[in-house]
Amino acid sequence: MRRSAKNLSIFLFSLSLILPQSDLTVIKVGRLIDGKGGKPLMPAMVLLDGKTIVKVAKKLKIPKDVKIIDLGEATLLPGLIDLHTHLCSKPGIHWEDELVRSNPAEAALWGAHNAKRTLLAGFTTCREMGPTWPYVDVSLRNAIDEGAIPGPRLFVSGNYVSATGGAGDARQFSIYVDVPTVKNLADNPNEIIKAVRTNFKHGADFIKILATGAVLSKGLPPGAQQFTDEEIGAAVNEANRWGKTVAAHAHGAEGILAAIRSGVRTIDHGSFLNDEAISILKNTRNTFYVPTLYTSDVIRESGVKNGIPQSEIERELYVRNAQINAFKKALLADIPIGFATDSGVIPHGDNAHEMEVRARYGEKPMSILVSATSLNAQIIGWGDKIGSVEVGKLADLIAVTGNPLKDIKEMQHVRFVMKDGEVYLDEISKSK
Repeated sequence: MRRSAKNLSIFLFSLSLILPQSDLTVIKVGRLIDGKGGKPLMPAMVLLDGKTIVKVAKKLKIPKDVKIIDLGEATLLPGLIDLHTHLCSKPGIHWEDELVRSNPAEAALWGAHNAKRTLLAGFTTCREMGPTWPYVDVSLRNAIDEGAIPGPRLFVSGNYVSATGGAGDARQFSIYVDVPTVKNLADNPNEIIKAVRTNFKHGADFIKILATGAVLSKGLPPGAQQFTDEEIGAAVNEANRWGKTVAAHAHGAEGILAAIRSGVRTIDHGSFLNDEAISILKNTRNTFYVPTLYTSDVIRESGVKNGIPQSEIERELYVRNAQINAFKKALLADIPIGFATDSGVIPHGDNAHEMEVRARYGEKPMSILVSATSLNAQIIGWGDKIGSVEVGKLADLIAVTGNPLKDIKEMQHVRFVMKDGEVYLDEISKSK
């Protein structure tokens, strides 16, 4: 009898090593903002099975042998999404100088550093808008996906597409000095199609085109249209053939209108967005306005220290009022507004400061949070996977100790970060 009991114990122990262990986790929290604009759930409990949300309620019956993460009175939200980052930039070196003062390995290492800072700031997904050294962002995305380094889930552009003399033409040196980014300069529809195909061949998830001049460039003025309507259309048509989308860097009104008419997915910056463009955007759900407002504050306050030439600081002063007026008009028109920061121009990890600026110019906190979560998820085509705290979504969850609906600056102090069910930051839980 004793031998039978002993054998049974050995069998059960062996079985426990073979059978999958419980991967269930319950998060308890004082307040839940779901990312869709609904009334906060108070209190709230979220049941996770691995990296997937399986139940959300005010109170759940907790199964046995389940890990509990008790966040007390904190506010739980979906992981944030930034549609415009430059993670592979090294602080203090202007992008036009990086090509003669740095190298791809340095960009990759700084990319890993910046990716971690961004993740710990609560941004679990980012759309990476092109490194100075082409395709370093592809390698960064892959390293994150393979678990080599911590960072946000990345959608990358590989190498932006610009016209000769345009915003992305980095040949600001001697005519005898060549630089790698010029390999993606394109000056007619056929060259643009080739550039789009090259980007996708080397691993890009979407295409970034520079439809107008830029603020931080010695090329065309920000308000000038860079690509013709036909050229922008060529980029969109080719990307669509691959099942992909196009993001258009666009400041000037004519470039914005051309990009909207061509069917780009996003108008990034949109500084001179006018009434005509707003009217078209209000009647289409295919193209979205994505401003980057906090950059103005940073360029004015720290531009010289960050190596930005005086000529380009003056460009920022030129577009600043237009940017603010465009944003206020868009708010008044009640069009969807995506959330982006242009991090790299602003310090990496300070992404949530964009929320404070948008609130300053009249946007309600809940609208800002929806923009940075479920709306952005819809824009990048991942609305069924991320962007809200719902059953079936990935467990991308963050928490702050206060209530961001009362003070949006709370989002600058994220204290808990989970991505794909894995905890990367926990400064507040009383876990069991």
